[in-house]
Amino acid sequence: MKAKTINGSSTEAIKSSLDNSMVDGYKPTLAIVFLSVKQDRTAICQLLDGAGIAIYGITTNGEFTGDGITSGESAILLLDVNHSYFHIICTEYAGTDYRLTTQEIAKKAKEIFNNPSFLIGVSNLNADAEALLHGFEDILGKDVNVSGAMAGDDFQFIASYVFTNHISTSNGIVTLVFDEDHISIKGRATFGWKALGTVRTVTKSEGNHVYTIDDIPALDLTIKYGGLENVTPENFALEHSIALTFQIQRETGDPVMRAGLLVDWNDHSIYCAGPLPQGSKIRFSLPPEFDVIEKVISGCEDLKATEIPDADAIILFNCAGRLLSLGPLISDEIEGIQNVWKVPIAGMFSNAELARATNGNLEMHGFTACTVVLKEK
Repeated sequence: MKAKTINGSSTEAIKSSLDNSMVDGYKPTLAIVFLSVKQDRTAICQLLDGAGIAIYGITTNGEFTGDGITSGESAILLLDVNHSYFHIICTEYAGTDYRLTTQEIAKKAKEIFNNPSFLIGVSNLNADAEALLHGFEDILGKDVNVSGAMAGDDFQFIASYVFTNHISTSNGIVTLVFDEDHISIKGRATFGWKALGTVRTVTKSEGNHVYTIDDIPALDLTIKYGGLENVTPENFALEHSIALTFQIQRETGDPVMRAGLLVDWNDHSIYCAGPLPQGSKIRFSLPPEFDVIEKVISGCEDLKATEIPDADAIILFNCAGRLLSLGPLISDEIEGIQNVWKVPIAGMFSNAELARATNGNLEMHGFTACTVVLKEK
């Protein structure tokens, strides 16, 4: 399987890049498309469809290839994989029964391939991403191979989209199913943030709304251990300061990050990016240091050494929070990951990452770099 990347700020630029990629006889069959909501999705899909290319598409908070990071543009990974080795399903949710949605997808995939693996894109921030992951497990077992991300919309938090050749939805999931008998797909989710202080207990929460930790209002405890200043509703920078708040401790596998998003000033509770169940054991996180990037690259080096020494392509779902926290240094992280396998890379900055925690379970992550490596057998 040969991979190439193309990018551009308009449909015309993408057409030119696509044409240039095929002048040597290259004939891609599959496009992994990461693009801004500012781009003309319909026109770009028509362009790729007209070239006989199947599409897995997701909107972003910024996109990139090995040529660099862009915002408001498109980044596409082209693959010349055999049509019989993959299948794409794009569907809207079954109401609010998110688990049923992916149960049905898993059943269809099982009918097509004996050994399916999944690359997913999820739109609508209100969707229960962990329920979606559990639906795959219900049908295919706890070891099912799933990676992906929640779509972005350039930090507007209004409407994100997933799409394929003829379908686009702001309330659904796009699933790229690979036949693992022919395509190896390996993932590694790493965040690198250091934990601070002792383990604490979430004593009252509902879904992603955390009221108290150790019976103390969540914001008050965060102020105490996070060293926050000027904690008032008028301080609009505060919600960025609380964004590196919680690490959920797991019995097996690495901890999972939960970013704080919004403060309810009435009771000093905090809304998080993802569920934080009552009874959860958590630790606070320190702001990132330079070794955060080194830890992600080291995780990829371990993945190469232990699971997938050779690769054809890399897909990277990188949290938008890492972009905000690390700034220009995030380019070093992308370059470092690509250099581990030295193959084409494309990816996006996402609202959440969906992957198996290292040595753990399928999880919804935050502030995490989810690296997915592909290799034709």
